[in-house]
Amino acid sequence: MLQQTPVSRVLEPFAQWMKRWPTPSALASATPGEAIVMWGRLGYPRRALRLHATAVMCDEQFGGEIPSTLPQLRSLPGVGEYTAAAIAAFAFEQRCAVLDTNVRRVHARVFDGVQFATTTSITERERTRADELLPTDPHTSARLSAAVMELGALVCTSRSPQCDACPIRTQCAWRLNGKPEWQGPARKGQTYEGTDRQCRGQLLAVVRNSDGPVELGELDQAWPEPVQRARALDSLVADGLIDVRADGTFSLPS
Repeated sequence: MLQQTPVSRVLEPFAQWMKRWPTPSALASATPGEAIVMWGRLGYPRRALRLHATAVMCDEQFGGEIPSTLPQLRSLPGVGEYTAAAIAAFAFEQRCAVLDTNVRRVHARVFDGVQFATTTSITERERTRADELLPTDPHTSARLSAAVMELGALVCTSRSPQCDACPIRTQCAWRLNGKPEWQGPARKGQTYEGTDRQCRGQLLAVVRNSDGPVELGELDQAWPEPVQRARALDSLVADGLIDVRADGTFSLPS
């Protein structure tokens, strides 16, 4: 839930989700459509489908438990390198380097003296450095990973870093260099208004909030631009977020 979503937006949905489905087996017994409804307006709803598929896989292959090894975690639907490392470190206290956007920014500033990481994707050099920085003790290693993530999220932020409050400010190469401005390609901010993503959200909301199957005409009223609307609807069907019924109406997956 926290991927690409602020903590403040996640707290209440997470509590409701865990109250209804406290275990993987409990979630696996629900339908994908029920997971989408509970996901609500958190955004990126494919995460709900992947979470449900992960619960089913845990129930069927891992005795209803979350697996603990990196290869097993990586085998779960929608779980990539970062998520697997985060689960291994924070849930199982394994010595794993956890590299998210915040951690990469802290490392770039402290060690490289630049405002942001120089590449979009994580480099092998970053992985090696992050691993070398970890203490040998797994418990301490997990605490350090959490601390650096917190530092990047609250202090060493992207737009308004609070350098005076930073506990490692005297060791930060970027600060000591005078905090030079980013010299790489222009960093594009995310847009939402008028995008296919917004259109998808509007269409999915109609189906999610309906008590039964939805006619195409109802979806036509949810978004004014017909070509974009059709494209968004096709993508929702392709992603498994909406089912097309035999009579041509639309519903959540069962």
